[in-house]
Amino acid sequence: MKSPGHWEDRLTNYLVQFINILVNILLIAIVARALMSWFPPPSQDSPFFVIRQMINQITDPIIEPIRRIMPSMGMLDLSPMVAMILLIIIRAILLRVL
Repeated sequence: MKSPGHWEDRLTNYLVQFINILVNILLIAIVARALMSWFPPPSQDSPFFVIRQMINQITDPIIEPIRRIMPSMGMLDLSPMVAMILLIIIRAILLRVL
């Protein structure tokens, strides 16, 4: 006979894994976006155009609100770094609650 909390433990483990995977994917996408910003945009017939567009679509909902709030620092855009720090803090809070 299984303990009463067995399925809750499994669900919590799955949720923790999901949060970790999701945050890691978002962190990788933000780093990729920051690195790609150093290079000129690819032409529309390039496969890199689709990749860049996909990464921008994934990261825009996170980075754009931060970019609107933060003051402009000329050519230096710190919004990806702030987004990464916020994601790590949010993950830590969520995992502590679970």
